Amino acid sequence: MNRIVALIAVLVGVGGYFLYSAMQSSGPNAQQQVQAERLLGAANAQEAASDIDTSSVIEMQLGNPDAPVTVIEYASYTCPHCATFHSGPFKQLKADYIDTGKVNFIYREVYFDRFGLWASAIARCAGTPESFFGITEMLYAGQSEWARAGGGDPAQIADELRKIGRLAGLDGSTLEACLTDADNLRKLVAWYQQNAAEDGINSTPTFVINGTTYNNMSYADMSGLIDEAAGS
Repeated sequence: MNRIVALIAVLVGVGGYFLYSAMQSSGPNAQQQVQAERLLGAANAQEAASDIDTSSVIEMQLGNPDAPVTVIEYASYTCPHCATFHSGPFKQLKADYIDTGKVNFIYREVYFDRFGLWASAIARCAGTPESFFGITEMLYAGQSEWARAGGGDPAQIADELRKIGRLAGLDGSTLEACLTDADNLRKLVAWYQQNAAEDGINSTPTFVINGTTYNNMSYADMSGLIDEAAGS
């Protein structure tokens, strides 16, 4: 419970931070002030993940939904090992199994820090799996730059994430709406907590292959497990 409450408090801080940034640049209006007070005040709410309806969160999938093998990746956008996986092994997985219809691939975000949550908000902003995976590729490719911007300065990291969103075709108002949607971000954190508890997720990347959870592994090992699960 304490970890859940702490994560929800972090996410409320996310909404408050971006709202504060907007107010600093353009001047607060009454509506912004009310929203800021609501967001920041909600940090004290003792809300359990199980109490939040996460049914509207879109499951981001690639491949054949009826494939004999389902591979779920749990990853954080700020995890270097996850970036390494997406720079090489994931491309092999996609070519060998996802694009050929042998695997239904599901990507689920893990939130270990606020920057990963902000990145998730950007990736999900357009609302489609196609755009999500395109932005995900951009986030991992540029992770070493945006995640360390300004020596870890939140304002500079936020600006770098906005740049990625704009490069992906999102306009400024759409980006700000996604980044300040506290209700949606709260759902994402609860969704992560629910999934992590069900699948026993403690590190990233972690893979669930046809219901069995595995820690990070080589592509050769993953390929062998997929072939075994497929009965080939």
